[in-house]
Amino acid sequence: MFTGIVQTKAELTAIRDEGAFRQLTVQPGIDYLQQLTRGASIAINGVCLTVTDFDAAAGWVRFDVIEETLRKTNLGQLKPGNKVNFERSLTFGSELGGHIVSGHIQTTATFTQIDKTANNCAMRLTVAPEFMRFILSKGFIAVEGCSLTVGETYADGFSLYLIPETLNITTLGEKQVGDICNIELDQQTQTIVQTVERIMAERFSSNLPT
Repeated sequence: MFTGIVQTKAELTAIRDEGAFRQLTVQPGIDYLQQLTRGASIAINGVCLTVTDFDAAAGWVRFDVIEETLRKTNLGQLKPGNKVNFERSLTFGSELGGHIVSGHIQTTATFTQIDKTANNCAMRLTVAPEFMRFILSKGFIAVEGCSLTVGETYADGFSLYLIPETLNITTLGEKQVGDICNIELDQQTQTIVQTVERIMAERFSSNLPT
């Protein structure tokens, strides 16, 4: 589990592709790899990945990415030299500054508008309409692994309003119109919506004449 509070931007230093399999080597620096073990979970651009190898002294960590993950996320589009959002998994006693994030990406979204001023940044993203019933104004959403608050919602997307600190610490400050980002819906919102839909469907069907 994660909090959606990105710890650093890490550089993607190497990629090895074998068909529908990809190996990523990321360099966050030695400070972010202390007490790490193989098999640990780390979120890369919001995607929960398993550590397969690392060198804490050299500051790098490696992950294997399978076909299903490449299909559902933007990890297949990354190139060496790209920066990625990096978050170690939540530990007992850690401060929960964002919201509970699983690292399981449901879909991707596209940046369609970005307006920046000295101290503000407004972004608009489009997403497949079937996911919009789970995205509520002022609700939580994870974008590239960042715990964020939804601004306005539309039939085909939503808006975000970001402070300079978020832009500096994460890769969101480098995004351009047309870029694709990973989306994880708020699990609590998704559960409530699906439960209400199921109950309403059952009540409606029970009231139909036989």
